[in-house]
Amino acid sequence: MADTTGNTAASQAGEADSRPRKSSWRYIGPGIVVAATGVGAGDLVATLIAGSNFGYTLLWAAVIGCLVKISLAEAAGRWHLSTGRTLFDGWASLGRWTTYFFAIYVVVWGFVYGAAAMSSSALPLQALFPDVMDLEWWAIACGLVGLVFVWFNKYAVFEKVMTALVGVMFVVTVYLAIRVTPHLPDAFAGLLPVLPDEKDSILNTLGLIGGVGGTITLAAYGYWVNAKGWTNTGWMKVMRFDNRVAYATTGIFVIAMLFVGAELLHSANIAIASGDKGLIQLSDILEDRYGTATAKFFLIGFFATSFTSLIGVWHGVSLMFADFVARYRKREELKGEEVASGERERSWPFRAYLLWLTFPPIVLLFQGQPFRLIIIYGVLGAAFLPFLAGTLIWLLNSSRTPSPWRNGPLSNAMLAIAGLLFLVLCVKQIWDQPWSEFF
Repeated sequence: MADTTGNTAASQAGEADSRPRKSSWRYIGPGIVVAATGVGAGDLVATLIAGSNFGYTLLWAAVIGCLVKISLAEAAGRWHLSTGRTLFDGWASLGRWTTYFFAIYVVVWGFVYGAAAMSSSALPLQALFPDVMDLEWWAIACGLVGLVFVWFNKYAVFEKVMTALVGVMFVVTVYLAIRVTPHLPDAFAGLLPVLPDEKDSILNTLGLIGGVGGTITLAAYGYWVNAKGWTNTGWMKVMRFDNRVAYATTGIFVIAMLFVGAELLHSANIAIASGDKGLIQLSDILEDRYGTATAKFFLIGFFATSFTSLIGVWHGVSLMFADFVARYRKREELKGEEVASGERERSWPFRAYLLWLTFPPIVLLFQGQPFRLIIIYGVLGAAFLPFLAGTLIWLLNSSRTPSPWRNGPLSNAMLAIAGLLFLVLCVKQIWDQPWSEFF
């Protein structure tokens, strides 16, 4: 496989050219990667169930979810470009507590997520080829393919493959949305902020807003921006355009699935299971309604959705872990140029975390997920986005950020809204855990 770096500017010119570049479609890349990674099978099925339960009523919540995530990803990218430093370097400047939180989070989260990502990618393959091998072996195969691909390829090839898979996702989801013949007047009415008339409607709505497109991948966006070769403020307009494209794409994915849920499931009063298996149920429903070809086409899109999340995390979070180790070892500022050079992707911490994501989780595929570990995973996962929103507000309003690029009123408002939203969801997640059975 090709051993090229993803740098399109910095490694070629070797200079800190900060002249503003015009935003252009030809530069788009990191946004496509973050959209593909952030929208996993879980996001699609959650939106599908929202459409199934409430019709078009919560369409506005899906749109707000995209706007909230735009603000978080933009803030992460702005930190990288305006300071020339990486996000973990910024976190480390806030105190050792950030290092402790990230270290615990990335180890526990990676262990459980690795098994979940491999299983999610395996489900559609087993449905497409039911007599080839068991689900666990499909999952191991997906994990190993992801490992080999990310190990031997640098950002440029990674971005091209992600873009191709996003194209598959886009065609499949838009085709399904058109196929179910959405009722457009009802869809437009769903843009009005109305809550469903039932118990826990506020929390369900907040959950849909918070679940649209990404968790730790929002923090990884700044690293992909650097890996692309964008390392200074000259790329700020390009980054912002790229970020908007990312969440416009995310919005199309989730709105399309909400259309499917509203028209195919809500109108027929059909319930599906939560989690990835709900998408397998949807393929059966599509086969009954529209035939085998449509069902198989959907399963291909399901695989593209799951596998982009797998390789996106394998690459992006491994970059972050490599940065974390470099900061711990060097005890000095970490620059975006180091990510742009491809140095991080060749480092032993990057590859060690790749192995951590792939091999230890195989145990969970065969033995089930340990109860206490899953509770810790749920709590840490719920706490990450409030941590991200809060630290970005802190960093981007302080002298650590050059004054022209500090937060304005709108940025502060959006990040504060995001922080409060995710804090509420975090408290709910912690409250809902079966703590009595933990001890």
